[in-house]
Amino acid sequence: MDPVTRLDAIEGIKLTKARHQRGVDTTDVDLLRRVFADDVYVDCRGVMTDPISGANSAPQTDEAFRGADKAIAAAVASLEGVVSVHHVSSPEIEITSPTTGNAIWPQVDRLLYSAGAPHKEFIGYGYYHETYERVGDDWLITSMRMVRTRMDFIPW
Repeated sequence: MDPVTRLDAIEGIKLTKARHQRGVDTTDVDLLRRVFADDVYVDCRGVMTDPISGANSAPQTDEAFRGADKAIAAAVASLEGVVSVHHVSSPEIEITSPTTGNAIWPQVDRLLYSAGAPHKEFIGYGYYHETYERVGDDWLITSMRMVRTRMDFIPW
């Protein structure tokens, strides 16, 4: 693959991830629909489970699932009444063919909960492991697995 085509693919994947993060934080379902492949596989099991209490503040993350509609519904439901800020940085992106690639994204997210939640705020650290496919001019997320390296639950 020539260097310009490779760099174009890398930038396309970066744009897709930026849109994903903004779509999650703004609960923009149309934007989220633009970034997921129809049959996307999502595995975020354990990413919101307090290791001390065992409480999961986002039960939608209890199981892995397939499908863009399920992914979007889970994201929206898990953030109901929550102000979220998700950040990714310094991706390791590998272009595996002219139409496929994968990436590992270091990430930090901060969630501010409304009254009545088990905790006031959550700060999570970890990595997204994702695969992508180019469809037309767009790169779509075909699989997403989130792994946490640290979770800070801040009490009321």
